[in-house]
Amino acid sequence: MSDSTILDVREIIPKERHPKIFNIFDNLKSGESLIIINDHDPKPLKYTFEAERTGQLDWVYLEDGPEVWRVQITKK
Repeated sequence: MSDSTILDVREIIPKERHPKIFNIFDNLKSGESLIIINDHDPKPLKYTFEAERTGQLDWVYLEDGPEVWRVQITKK
């Protein structure tokens, strides 16, 4: 996790979350990760990533609720 950016999206206005996450991801280098912290399962975000960035990432749950979810998104 040394090449990881951590983003707590609980503090971001909901409509701004996905654009911010995608902006950070798009600026990652191969092998770097974004860890997002959320108050709900970000599964819809995963589906959007799979549709819009097909084959470009690995998605790993580091913490799976029930109050906090942490997901590591690594750029391939």
